[in-house]
Amino acid sequence: MTPLKLRNAEARRTVRTIGYYTCCCLLLAFFSLPLLWLAFAPFDRDPGVAASLPAFTLDNFGELLDNPYAMRSLGNSVLLAAGTGAAVVVFAALAAYALSRVRIPGRDALLYALLLLSSIVTGTAAMVPLFNLAYELNLIDSQLGVILVLSGGLLPSAIFILKDFMDGMPRSYEESAQVFGASPLQIVAHLVVPLVRPGLATIAVWSVAQVWGNFLIPFLLLRDPEKSPAAVVMYTFYTEGGQPDLALISSFSLLYSLPVVLMFVLVSSRYGFRFHGGIKR
Repeated sequence: MTPLKLRNAEARRTVRTIGYYTCCCLLLAFFSLPLLWLAFAPFDRDPGVAASLPAFTLDNFGELLDNPYAMRSLGNSVLLAAGTGAAVVVFAALAAYALSRVRIPGRDALLYALLLLSSIVTGTAAMVPLFNLAYELNLIDSQLGVILVLSGGLLPSAIFILKDFMDGMPRSYEESAQVFGASPLQIVAHLVVPLVRPGLATIAVWSVAQVWGNFLIPFLLLRDPEKSPAAVVMYTFYTEGGQPDLALISSFSLLYSLPVVLMFVLVSSRYGFRFHGGIKR
């Protein structure tokens, strides 16, 4: 190759590299703008839609603390998310272990049917029968009712995901435990659960994230504002004309996002999101 062609090739390579990094910077800036707004607006005396350096103040948080339902709603969100996450992890682990170890006709078809139906019949499509069912069971305006409804919607996908973790665990471990007289529940509690902890952590994080931002089901089933989660209470930070109170919304959004971010950081530091159990066959 001649020196001229070499220079042209290097020039094209340089142009492509510059173009690639320019696109990356533009995409990064595009996705960073909402985060910058969330970081700066709560501390601004007069927050607007645009991201800008704030005129620093903590009055927005003081106004938020004066709201009778804001801080209580965060506790309600924690309760609903923790209750649903615990129910999904426990029942999904038991069901996935049973489906993984017991050979029944149509097992795989049942799993795929549950997953398909849970994807097609969403909360919006099922809200009328769900409301009627909750009414018949006296679960209207009950946080337990919300936990049960949310858990039922998340369980099919959770079982489907956890079954792969259960299938990867060698049966020889369970057979050894049975030789020493361990019961099925002891095997699950002391053998299966420790080996599939990354899978359980995955399901727990996924369940909490799904519940944390859920608006429709709590809005449909809860009547008392003191029982409403943060996703529903945030809806009240608008005027009667539909104008948002940006000071309250920005401050509340910052507090609302912190628990989920901390959860992801803690789970990532513990497991690194390695979706395997590290079992040696």
